[in-house]
Amino acid sequence: MINQNSNPKYNKLISTLQEIFMLDHAELDFGIYRIMNQKRKDIDHFLQKELVPQVKITLAENVTKEIKTLETELEKLIKTLKENDIEPDTSPKVSKIKEQIAQAATNLDNEENDVFSALTKFFARYYEGGDFVSKRRYKNDATYAIPYNGEEVKLHWANADQYYIKTSEYFRKYQFKTKGNEPKTIVFELSEAETEQNNNKTAADKVRRFAIADDMPLITEGDTLRIAFRYEPMDKKTTQNDLNTAAFEYIKANLPTDFVTEALTKAPTEKQKDRTLLEKHLTDYTARNSFDYFIHKDLGKFLSQELDFFIKNEVLLLDDIATNDEKTFIRQLAKVRAIKSIATKIITFLAQLEDFQRRLWLKKKFV
Repeated sequence: MINQNSNPKYNKLISTLQEIFMLDHAELDFGIYRIMNQKRKDIDHFLQKELVPQVKITLAENVTKEIKTLETELEKLIKTLKENDIEPDTSPKVSKIKEQIAQAATNLDNEENDVFSALTKFFARYYEGGDFVSKRRYKNDATYAIPYNGEEVKLHWANADQYYIKTSEYFRKYQFKTKGNEPKTIVFELSEAETEQNNNKTAADKVRRFAIADDMPLITEGDTLRIAFRYEPMDKKTTQNDLNTAAFEYIKANLPTDFVTEALTKAPTEKQKDRTLLEKHLTDYTARNSFDYFIHKDLGKFLSQELDFFIKNEVLLLDDIATNDEKTFIRQLAKVRAIKSIATKIITFLAQLEDFQRRLWLKKKFV
């Protein structure tokens, strides 16, 4: 069997799902991230402990039957050959059946990889930049399929079933906890934010950016450090990266002694070996609030429908159904069951999180 830790197909799937579930944001401590932290253990346990065994069990049901049938056939053949004083090891038919048994076990590993690849392809296709978007395609082609219910006229757009959320609705507070021996809480808050009013846009030579409020002190409240930012129009030549660097240098120079070790602990990437935890969150904070995003109205229903389309269109093909090889067809059905079963459980997790965000968004409208 495949070692899941060294299997690139499995690792790619886990990497994709960790991004979708935001499992690398465990230190964030506000809004949807608090709910994520409550679900994190369940999701991580499923991905790391349950996913592979469940795929193996579903696929092995048919492979085990196939191997048992071959083994029974082999036993009968060997018995017949011995009764006729023929050495079984010299029989080409015995060798062929043994090869079929070995091949059946090898096929199981290949089929596991097919399941992992299909799951990765499905979730990576529909997830883009933090949102789930309808991207139905015909057999890997660039041609997209539009959901259609027989209307005389159909107006469709990619985000038709989603609520549009402007950045200004979301960027008031960003809070995270450090992971050291003495955990601290660091909060980025807006002291001033100038946003579009009455659909008036920023002047052509200006763009809104986040900048440190360097005329305001860093405020310490026990184990919590509050840092003020502004969001206002600036010259287009001023990049957010430059502002982030200036913010980091200002905060670093003014950090209270108790927060220095925790805030400046390393959080490296492949390209930034010396990146600190503070720099990571400065980048995440400004990037996260520089783009508008969407909340799906019914993510569970949407992904379930898209999964059915994906399986029928890209997994279980007409050529598979028309085959005369019954064993191949049965194995293909087993892969479909495995993909459907695992994807449905992942969709359930995702729908719970998205529904929570949707309720939070709609709740403001009722107030």
